[in-house]
Amino acid sequence: MKTPSQFTGKKYLNTVVTGMSMDYGRMLSRWLRGTEEREPKAPLGPFRADVAALAEPVPAATLRVTWFGHSSTLIELDGKRFLTDPVWRLRASPLAVVGPKRFFPAPLQLAELPPLDAVILSHDHYDHLDKDAIRALSRTGVPFFCPLGVGGHLRRWGVPASQITELDWWQEVRLDGTHTLVATPARHFSGRTLTRDNTLWASWCLLGPTHRAFFGGDSGPYESAFREIGAAYGPFDLTMLEIGAYDELWADIHMGPDHALAAHQALGGQLLLPLHWGTFNLAFHGWTEPVERLLQAAAALQVPLVLPRPGQRVTVAEGALNSQWWRNPLSS
Repeated sequence: MKTPSQFTGKKYLNTVVTGMSMDYGRMLSRWLRGTEEREPKAPLGPFRADVAALAEPVPAATLRVTWFGHSSTLIELDGKRFLTDPVWRLRASPLAVVGPKRFFPAPLQLAELPPLDAVILSHDHYDHLDKDAIRALSRTGVPFFCPLGVGGHLRRWGVPASQITELDWWQEVRLDGTHTLVATPARHFSGRTLTRDNTLWASWCLLGPTHRAFFGGDSGPYESAFREIGAAYGPFDLTMLEIGAYDELWADIHMGPDHALAAHQALGGQLLLPLHWGTFNLAFHGWTEPVERLLQAAAALQVPLVLPRPGQRVTVAEGALNSQWWRNPLSS
């Protein structure tokens, strides 16, 4: 049964019991005493997207993806372009001088993006919703699709209401009669200040005439929902799922590599592009640990991965790819 989100009138709730430890003493101790290499020691990149190639018309029956870092991707799907969770700021923070800092600059400037058919937002955390990027993109007239409540942020930032569509879980919207976007469940939380969960979080299905892609946003383990999504809208040619920023203290709201693989299989995914790693220091693990763990676990399960350099455009039909860019930090 497709269950919409649960709203109390003040807060949105996960549909399964979800906890997150707020043991600040333990967290501070681990932060100060941990020996993990949480940030790259050597400079990364520079990475550069092929701006001219991205500007070419999107073929009618092709699926390509470009990862810009963290959860920001450009998806070219059956003739249309979709941008997910655009974050171009130096820091995933409300402040310009403190907070998690990018490991590498975005592989292209916002102004260099090709014309977009839609911007898709998963939730309102600072590492997924960049006010400056939203304002810049808004001036192009692109439509924004977001979970319930997130549109309030956009309107406060000057985005015209006519460019904003807010959806609950399992709601669909058709684009030009050819493509469908579906907001689907995720297991997470929201909030940009001390107020939490007054906006919804979501994953997204991107359905074209020929290809299907799944963008997971942020989510903890939620295989029952992923199986339901896969049964309703899969199988997916490409799944894009978070693998980083996991920890035992918040295991209910971030998956990590093993649960990401389980989600990929539950969704009926063919090729997996890992997101939410290698860009910001948001947890206690080493910065390359998520992808190295994923490679090992995926090999055992025979799950094909696509691991491009930041800014590298990938054609999904060409299959698995491992650029190993994080092992060669000065290569672009």
